[in-house]
Amino acid sequence: MATIDTAAGPIDTDRLGTVLTHEHIFVLNEDYRLNFLPDWDEDAEVDAAVQTLTRLKEAGVDTLMDVSVAGLGRNIGRIQRVAARTDLNVVVATGLFTYHDLPFQFHYTGPGLGFDVPDPLDRQFVRDLTVGIGDTDVKAGFLFCAIEAEGLSTGVERVMRAVGRAAIETGAPVVVHTNPHTQSGLIAQRVLAEEGVDLARVQIAHCGDTTDLDYLMRLADAGSTLGLDRFGLEVLLPYPDRMRTLLALLERGYGDRIALSQDSFCFSDWFDPRVRREVAPDWDYFQVTGRVIPDLRAAGISDDAIDRMVRDSPRRFLTRAASTAGSGSPLLAVANPEKSGTSTENL
Repeated sequence: MATIDTAAGPIDTDRLGTVLTHEHIFVLNEDYRLNFLPDWDEDAEVDAAVQTLTRLKEAGVDTLMDVSVAGLGRNIGRIQRVAARTDLNVVVATGLFTYHDLPFQFHYTGPGLGFDVPDPLDRQFVRDLTVGIGDTDVKAGFLFCAIEAEGLSTGVERVMRAVGRAAIETGAPVVVHTNPHTQSGLIAQRVLAEEGVDLARVQIAHCGDTTDLDYLMRLADAGSTLGLDRFGLEVLLPYPDRMRTLLALLERGYGDRIALSQDSFCFSDWFDPRVRREVAPDWDYFQVTGRVIPDLRAAGISDDAIDRMVRDSPRRFLTRAASTAGSGSPLLAVANPEKSGTSTENL
């Protein structure tokens, strides 16, 4: 049986159970925390996350896909502490989150740049998927990138193409943060397909923020999964509109290409907690189990159809495809001077 990498080690695919495919545990940039959050209490916040995720497990969720990557404050040591104290499976991601520019650590280094070397993003993403993240042995289970209203900037394209190459190298699937109002999911599909990625291995996130069925069906007809993953975030689209869109897609036969989630978190430094509660009081981890699934049943959707969205499709998605780049990790080797024998003096 195939296995899936989690923050607590690999598990058999039959242990994935019900999966939320697009969530965060912590969105916490360490530079920001160290400089602007003097009252941060690490132990208390870990305890709070454990309590929340324990409630989520009790609500019927077995696995959470944490899309927090570099750029969103990924801290695998912190996630390990949480995962060790809950029965919820946490599958973590690799990639880089940006709407426009790359961090300066990558700004001047890469093909055709001042330090003209193979893209170091390739090495980092492949290592996360095949060796471990940072100084841990926790391996990422999928790749993540973003393309927002700002469009395909140089930095966004560079990340996306590196994600595509790593997907081909490792067989890992890809989740892409998109803006449906600018139809950026179509751009993501084009770029990833140009890198050779099978679009059936791509999940287009935040599709639930629109009622444009024509756009959504174009994405799904190309093979990708539609992430209806912001239930509870009514400031972007009211719940009744989200549900009508979901039911319309199910009626049209797209149930095997839909993923449900909330894009929620235990802590995020993007939002003041008090203001968040006022603006989006229903935005939490419990919308899918406590609201969406009961409403689907009330609308006559069968448990089998629901299971396809929350159990079967995520399991297929997370199961690694066969690599099309040959055996070993050539991207890791080529991009790493220590592995390739290239002298750093020539970089």
